[in-house]
Amino acid sequence: MLVRNLRRWAAIVLLTVAVCATGVCVVPEWRHAALRAMGRALVAEDPVPRSADIVIVSTDSLAAGILEAAKLVDAGVANRVGLFQRAASPLGLELMRRGLPRVDLQAYSLDLLHALGVTRIEMIPAVVGTIDEGQVLQTWCGANNIHSIVFVSMADHSRRSRRVLGRTLGQQGIQVAVRWARFSQFDPDHWWQDRNGQRVEIMESQKLLVDFLRHPL
Repeated sequence: MLVRNLRRWAAIVLLTVAVCATGVCVVPEWRHAALRAMGRALVAEDPVPRSADIVIVSTDSLAAGILEAAKLVDAGVANRVGLFQRAASPLGLELMRRGLPRVDLQAYSLDLLHALGVTRIEMIPAVVGTIDEGQVLQTWCGANNIHSIVFVSMADHSRRSRRVLGRTLGQQGIQVAVRWARFSQFDPDHWWQDRNGQRVEIMESQKLLVDFLRHPL
């Protein structure tokens, strides 16, 4: 029943967005402002604290998140960075079995952090998606005496990440500040100008809507 209701509400909201999008195309003077507001609805950021126990990079941020985390370390916000481990994929295992070249994102991330001067790196258990990040961090922070974090997310995931982490870590009194990586591919002010931006806007709007429906407060 819950899934059916969520699908019904998602269909209503998506239809409303489609109607509004058609309307703004007819009124050029406020079309771009409306589209920017839709993009900005996905983005959230908190003031960076003067200090935190650790900067944690979301599992999908890759180089953009690592660059942002290194900047925060350079600014003295924290002296260590947390990375999520990456479970070996079936493709990676098969390439390894055949002795073929493969992309090791975990090794690449560690090398990049070292090259940027970050020497204290904590490895966090692997996750699948934003909701999983919140659940894993809830356990990991409690086990490692972490009381405050700066969480680096991609721009299009940042509002949903803040909601998820606020629920999971807030229960333990852990202070969370979300910051989005400045080199994120998603541009909330011009997302409609390329196909990838349009795809991300639609997908992330759906996910954010479901999160609001499941957790309205």
